[in-house]
Amino acid sequence: MDKVRAGFIPLTDAALLIAAREKGFAKDAGIDLELAREISWANIRDRMAVGHFDIAHMLAPMPVAAAIGLSPVPLEILAPMALGLGGNAVTVSAPLHELLQENGYDGSLDPDIAGKSLARLIKQRRARKLQDLVFGVVHPYSSHNYDLRYWLAACGINPEKDLQIVVLPPSFMPGALSQGNIDGYCVGEPWNTASVAAGTGVILTTKSRLWQSSPEKVLGVSKGFATKHPELLDRIICSLVNAAIWCANPENHAELADILARAEYLDHSVEIILPALSGDIGIIDQQRIQDRDFFTTFDRAANFPWRSHALWYYSQMVRWGQTSFSPKNIELAAASFAPDIFRRAVTSMKIAVPTASSKVEGALTTATAVGAGKNTLYLGPDGFFDGTLFDPDKIEEYIRSQSLTE
Repeated sequence: MDKVRAGFIPLTDAALLIAAREKGFAKDAGIDLELAREISWANIRDRMAVGHFDIAHMLAPMPVAAAIGLSPVPLEILAPMALGLGGNAVTVSAPLHELLQENGYDGSLDPDIAGKSLARLIKQRRARKLQDLVFGVVHPYSSHNYDLRYWLAACGINPEKDLQIVVLPPSFMPGALSQGNIDGYCVGEPWNTASVAAGTGVILTTKSRLWQSSPEKVLGVSKGFATKHPELLDRIICSLVNAAIWCANPENHAELADILARAEYLDHSVEIILPALSGDIGIIDQQRIQDRDFFTTFDRAANFPWRSHALWYYSQMVRWGQTSFSPKNIELAAASFAPDIFRRAVTSMKIAVPTASSKVEGALTTATAVGAGKNTLYLGPDGFFDGTLFDPDKIEEYIRSQSLTE
C-alpha cells in the first residue's frame, strides 16, 4: 500500500476524498489514504507548502494564485482534477432578507432580482448614512470571493466601495451571521443550510445560478509529488473518479450523508448535509427548491480541470487588483490546471473525457454533446447569469470590458 496524506476542510464538497477512503476506492487502488481535517484554507495552503500533505481538497483559484506568485509562502502546486461543479451559495441574515423583500426581492433565488434589490437597499442606506453591509468569504483567492464580486458588480454594486468583504473560515460563517458580525456570506455547504435550519439565515442565490457548471474545489497536488510519483497520482485520480461516480448516484446519497456527518469529517447532522447532495435545498423556514445542479460530482465533465476555468479566475484576480495582466501570467495560470494528467490517469477507465483543454465559458445554453474520443459527453449549460461570454483567447479584452460595476 502506498500511503498518501491529504488535507481537507469540513465541507460537503470534500465528499470525493472522504468517499474514496470510506468506500474503499483508494484501498482498491493500492492507496492508504490518510485524511487530515483543517479549519481554514490558509492552513491547507501552508501545510501543502511545507510538505505535510501530498494532495489536498483545495479552492479552485488557489493553484492559479500560487502559480503567479500570490502565495505568501512558496507553493508549487497544480490541479490535475476538479472535485465537482457548484456547491456554494449566498446566504443573508433574516433581517437583511426582510429589507430585500421590501426592495423587490421575490424569493426566487434569481441573482439579477436579488442583486438589484440589494443595490436599491445599499443606495437607501448610503442616503441615510448607515454603516456598510458586511459579507464574508472564505479566502481572498476563492471562487466564493470571485463569484460574490462578479454578482455584485453585474448588479451595479461596487464591492470595493459599497460594502465590506471580510475573510472567515467556512465553519465560522453561521455563528458570525447569527451574532450580527456579518450580514451575509458566500460559502460552501453545509454552512448555508446550517443558518437556514437555525432560522438565522436565508439563501439568496446559488453558484449554480450565478455561473452554471462552474468549478468550486480541485485536487491540489504538489508539483514534486506529481513529478516523482506519476503512476501513484494516476491511481489517486482514478480512485477519486470512482468515488465521484458513487457519490453521483442518488441511491447513495443517504449513506454518503451518514459518512460525511461523522465527527472526524463534517461533524454535523445528516439533515444539514443531505440537501446539497440531493438538490432538495431549503432556503427559508419550510420553503424548499429542487436544484439538481446545486452540486455535481461527476456528470458534465465535473472532474475535468478546464484551463479556461483557471484563466477566468486569473481574469478576476486582475480585475480586482490582486495581480497584473501579462502574457507570462496567462501562461502560468493556464498551466496550473493539468488536463493532460487527468486524461493520462483515466485512460484505462471507460469514461468520456473532453478532447479540448479550454472552451468559451458561457456559450452553452443547453446540454450539448461535445468531442470526447469514442464516447459521448454532454457539457453545459455553462452560462453566466448576466449573459456574458468568457473567451480564454481574449482575456485582455474581457478584462477591459468589465468595469468595477460592469
